[in-house]
Amino acid sequence: MTPKVLVSDKLSETAVQIFIDRGIDVDFLPELGKDKEALAKNIGHYDGLAIRSATKVTQTILRNAHKLKVIGRAGIGTDNIDKEAASKKGIVVMNTPFGNMTTTAEHAIAMMFAVARQIPQASASTHAGRWEKSKFMGVELTGKTLGVIGAGNIGGIVCERARNLKMKILAYDPFLSKDKSLEMGIEKVEDLENLLPKVDFITLHVPLTDMTRNILSRENLEKTKKGVRIINCARGGLVDEIALSELIKSGHVAGAAFDVFEKEPANDNPLFNLPNVVCTPHLGAATIEAQENVALQVAEQMSNYLLEGAVENALNMPSMSAEEAKVMGPWVKLSQYLGSFAGQMTDEPVKAINILYDGVVSEMNLQALNSSVISGIMSKANPDVNMVSAPIIAKERGIKISTTNQDKAGAFAGYIKVTVVTDNRERSVAGTVFSDGKPRFIQIKGINIDSEIGPHMLYTTNQDVPGIIGVLGKTLGDNNVNIANFTLGRSEAGGQAIALLYVDNTVSSEVIEALKATGVFGQAKALSLIHISEPTRLRRIA
Repeated sequence: MTPKVLVSDKLSETAVQIFIDRGIDVDFLPELGKDKEALAKNIGHYDGLAIRSATKVTQTILRNAHKLKVIGRAGIGTDNIDKEAASKKGIVVMNTPFGNMTTTAEHAIAMMFAVARQIPQASASTHAGRWEKSKFMGVELTGKTLGVIGAGNIGGIVCERARNLKMKILAYDPFLSKDKSLEMGIEKVEDLENLLPKVDFITLHVPLTDMTRNILSRENLEKTKKGVRIINCARGGLVDEIALSELIKSGHVAGAAFDVFEKEPANDNPLFNLPNVVCTPHLGAATIEAQENVALQVAEQMSNYLLEGAVENALNMPSMSAEEAKVMGPWVKLSQYLGSFAGQMTDEPVKAINILYDGVVSEMNLQALNSSVISGIMSKANPDVNMVSAPIIAKERGIKISTTNQDKAGAFAGYIKVTVVTDNRERSVAGTVFSDGKPRFIQIKGINIDSEIGPHMLYTTNQDVPGIIGVLGKTLGDNNVNIANFTLGRSEAGGQAIALLYVDNTVSSEVIEALKATGVFGQAKALSLIHISEPTRLRRIA
């Protein structure tokens, strides 16, 4: 039966033609995505859904998507898709992570020029018939210091362009290695506080996560150099907009250029109508070239999947064959759990990732497993990373990936060991899949354990002395934390010990502080481990 695709947003007609040329039935209804009720009513007829940002793929929509196999987002951001609900229904979610990088970076550079020379204000004044030459005194970019928060794909392009403008660049990016920063010709700073008072311009290029939300808080904004100018073409919510507006009014911040806002569409905002503030309506990816690139890319990816089963740039599925998936499904889960654990436990820049495959797993599709491990590690900083893009992003950040496979060397039929290397330490975690098909952690930092894996976990370390379990249990009980599974391990009697708990709900920061306040735990960390759905329709990409 011929697959049928709905295009519910404004996509390039060339992209629509790709579907037609590949023999796929396509309905081009670019206004349908704005009508939730109509979309919910009609979505049940389609195998594929191609969208941009206007279509909101909610649980309600997905509930009616009885035939839907794939959602393709032309662009990188997938906040408008309920990915968890899609995964539960076995729907592949794809994006196009690299199609608009240059366009977004160029917009950031343009916004930096605009706020440096007050170009929009000067243009409006001139159009109004006023010749206010002396009013719009600007500053040069040459010789100024640019602070880049996030030096990944887009931030890296901004760094390159800024270097050509003869700017000095300081970059804050926990995942940027020193070797990579030297290669880029920029100076890496370990702490944001080391960047804020030294730079003349700040530009942000990070996703919105719990780690980055409000990264330029009132406190951090007050630490900046007087006369700083701030550019945000990444995500709304990274900057405290109210605090920024007050600091602009006081004269501490000389100007700002924002393409994104905490609330969009931004019909009203504290930054509006302030002197030397440039605002654009989320135009970062709005060029003919970028729109065409991501549209063509998503059409090809969806066609490849619907016609051949090939999975590319999927956010919720690995790339492997259907035959491999039957055997590898639990190992794919395990590898991402291991990566997620290692990533959340590592607060320093990652230099290298070493992956050991032992026994039966060493004969599997290691490319898919590698990508799964790396995506788990990188997801701490970039929740939109996927198993295709993760190795590329890791390479761009100078992270070295090494893989070792060996014949059965222990008590288990097979296991995976992941070691994350930083400048100061190495951290390892190993796991296996038991006969029940459930992944288990079997070793952390060289200490043997046997731990069931759940979405909400708690990790603690302590010296092996009597009474620790009682303190741990009482503290959790006092804070209404229910334990589903509890595993202990130690290096030796009286030596270093660890506990790994599977709990019912997310462990709050208040509970973590209560544990630390006992004075008996060297480390206490809440973990939220990634869960991916079983692959169902997969074919390895050559």
